[in-house]
Amino acid sequence: MSKFDSIRPFYDAEINAAIQDTVNHPMMKALMDFTFPEVDDSVWKEQLRKTHSIRDFQCNFIYQSLKKVLEKSSEGLTTSGFETLEKNTSYLFISNHRDIILDTSLLNACLFDNGLVMTASAIGDNLVKKAFMNTLAKMNRNFLVQRGLAPRELLQSSKLLAEYIAQLLLRENRSVWIAQREGRTKDGNDATHPGVLKMLAMGSDEENLMDYFKKIKIVPVSISYEYDPTDALKMPQLLAEANNEVYIKEKNEDFTTLLSGIMGQKKRIHIHVGKVLDTELDSIATGFENSNKQIQALAQTIDESILKSYKLWPTNYIAYDILNKTNENSHLYSENEKSLFERRLEMRIDNSNPIASQSFLAMYANPVVNKMKFTDAI
Repeated sequence: MSKFDSIRPFYDAEINAAIQDTVNHPMMKALMDFTFPEVDDSVWKEQLRKTHSIRDFQCNFIYQSLKKVLEKSSEGLTTSGFETLEKNTSYLFISNHRDIILDTSLLNACLFDNGLVMTASAIGDNLVKKAFMNTLAKMNRNFLVQRGLAPRELLQSSKLLAEYIAQLLLRENRSVWIAQREGRTKDGNDATHPGVLKMLAMGSDEENLMDYFKKIKIVPVSISYEYDPTDALKMPQLLAEANNEVYIKEKNEDFTTLLSGIMGQKKRIHIHVGKVLDTELDSIATGFENSNKQIQALAQTIDESILKSYKLWPTNYIAYDILNKTNENSHLYSENEKSLFERRLEMRIDNSNPIASQSFLAMYANPVVNKMKFTDAI
């Protein structure tokens, strides 16, 4: 047994057996009926049974599902920055995190379209409690991040995760996607949690930490959706936090959010990949001797890249103007766009609760506030 067996995705040699086990599952039928509505069950089942690698499964099935999702729930995906990446090269993509499944799936579709190495992607084990979801995740090259552990177990789990990520990047030439923090950003404030970088550092075999981060080629990624399909679903947690209450998830909340994120309306989507962090790491290495301060500086460097490149939509400027009772950004949206956004606010939020309205607006407005810190970028 490999020491990574508890967290790794399937090997190609295991894919066909996993397909045989799930080909008749009702959720596989639902996924395939959605992806290939005109195709008879026997046709896609036969194609699935002939699949013997993760790449084939992703390209022939998941990529097609994703195209259908974009067609039905968005007004298109645009990208920037991919031309700066090199083919046959692995990167560590650290991205802001808006949607459970789509963030990493869309990035992989863009990598595939550009002929670049696709990622193995981190996913919380809380999202794959159902046996079918666990199998599907492992078929789609997801590796598990164990949640809710006691401190000692967390340390062991973090070390295992860091070693696995290092193996993927440095020995298997496999790119990796990881979110800049645990869980999705609920309030629109994208910030890299130093704990994520400390975990990654546990995989280092370098004397100088910044040399290791240079070796694994960190690429910051900005993902923005014009409409967040799960905006209303985030409200209970935001309201609990506003009232200093402990928020407890409903039993199937993660699964509901996952489906809403995939099928909810998003309008336009943009993904930007930044340049590989390189000279910035040299500056951090010479500017700070203490490793904790280096980690803090690296987190800020990633944040700066993500926020500067974040694509702002009319919805962001509208929310900012409503929240701040101003018209200063009115040249960046139409009256029709504003009335549509206000209608969304009315339909999804209890307007009699001022905290709910403020939290909803702030979710969309905060990216504008954050980007204003880099005035040349807005």
